[in-house]
Amino acid sequence: MSRFRLLLLATVLSLTLSAQRGGNRPASENPAAGQNPPAEAPPPKVEEKSSKTEHSIRIDGQTIKYTAVTGTMVLKKEDGTPTASIFYIAYTKDDVSDVSKRPLTFAFNGGPGSSSVWLHMGTLGPKRVIMDPEGNPTPPPYKFTDNEYSLIDQTDLVFIDPVSTGYSRAVPENTAKNFHSLKGDLESVAEFIRLYTTRNARWSSPKFLAGESYGTTRAAGLSGQLQDSLGLNLNGIILLSSVLNFGTIRFDTGNDLPYPLYLPSYTAAAWYHKKLPADLQAGGLPKAIEESKRFASGPYILALFKGDSITAEERGAVVKNLARLTGLSPQYIEESNLRVRAGRFEKELLRDQRRTVGRYDSRLEGVDQDAAGANPEYDPSYASVQGAFTAAWNQYVRTDLKFESDLPYEILTGRVSPWSYSDYENRYVNVAETLREAMTQNASLRVFVGAGYYDLATPFYSAEYTLGHMGLDPKLRDHVSMGFYEAGHMMYTQLKSLQKAKQDLARFMAACLP
Repeated sequence: MSRFRLLLLATVLSLTLSAQRGGNRPASENPAAGQNPPAEAPPPKVEEKSSKTEHSIRIDGQTIKYTAVTGTMVLKKEDGTPTASIFYIAYTKDDVSDVSKRPLTFAFNGGPGSSSVWLHMGTLGPKRVIMDPEGNPTPPPYKFTDNEYSLIDQTDLVFIDPVSTGYSRAVPENTAKNFHSLKGDLESVAEFIRLYTTRNARWSSPKFLAGESYGTTRAAGLSGQLQDSLGLNLNGIILLSSVLNFGTIRFDTGNDLPYPLYLPSYTAAAWYHKKLPADLQAGGLPKAIEESKRFASGPYILALFKGDSITAEERGAVVKNLARLTGLSPQYIEESNLRVRAGRFEKELLRDQRRTVGRYDSRLEGVDQDAAGANPEYDPSYASVQGAFTAAWNQYVRTDLKFESDLPYEILTGRVSPWSYSDYENRYVNVAETLREAMTQNASLRVFVGAGYYDLATPFYSAEYTLGHMGLDPKLRDHVSMGFYEAGHMMYTQLKSLQKAKQDLARFMAACLP
């Protein structure tokens, strides 16, 4: 063999051995002979913290003593690795001799990205933000007071802030996206409920869920998650301003369903702002809504179904009726191709007054920089509650609940974006089927749905439609009941709706108990 060939063979053998020993990696990545590779970084340490305080409140002439536990609960994998720190507030009635007879309600709001502050300090909790009787904020600084319409007399309450809302955070924070999805959210909230129920020996207690807005999506999803994965059956579910089938509220090209379902809410808003014809205006809100529902479920939906094949005569009749029922001009309806999206309605209804109406509550008015735009610049109904609830909460948690944290309390955050609906890819989210399955397998489960007439985010007729298309067995249909309120998405900001909601919910809970 020539000298050149020997040199080439030696070089190849050297490179091969080097690669096998990791010689092609940086020296810092090559463990010395006989040494173990560097150990993985230990999981981050996160501790649970809590504050326990004692309180009392007068409800219906009776003094109720209760204990509040405010704190965090760490969710962990089975090997002890922490995954999230969940912030919660639990209110439990004192001097209860048998907790197996004392109901326990887990409550949360929606968003996604909302803390539980709205249900907590708006309707269910023992404190509420002071608003005027119609739901308008008082001048700052904002205050809170005892909530004589709280459900603490009926049930213990646990308010949950899902990951990235309130003080709840993923551990470590760069894993937060694992919770920012329909599936991840359901799994983490279900695990919190299991852990709280276990630690506090409440498996024998009657159990309820209460959700608002996207929180109703979560509650319906949890009805299956808790029942199927954890064997935890519920007695009742409270859905306020519900959205179970997203196809009923998405104004997408090719999806005509939202237009007839929003129409009665447009009619309610137009009636409130005195934009309807004299006969409808004088007949009162219920009459106007009933006429709107008849037209929406008949001629209007049929006209939309016909699409481009609709005749000029039929189209003219639809335009005339939509103008009558919305307070909008026939020209605007014609130019909108018979399809007026909610945002455009909010801008158009009071355009001649240079005002907009609220999305969460169409009774409230806003003022844009100009009156020429297609959509409002902001939602006056959210602006009316954001500052009041934020200030009241941050004061309450430190002064009354004695819980301290320097984290920003995320009232309604965008840090959960993008939110993943991967399980429903290429179709609309519809957890009504999950709820139907849960009610079928647990025939004792009952559902209450509360809806505001002036809600343009989750319209009341959309809720009616969804419930009417669940396919429930006839024997179970009376297990679903509804309550209607002359207010908006957060109907409880109006005092008379708060009072009515307390009556409706107390009656519903009593019907759910053995």
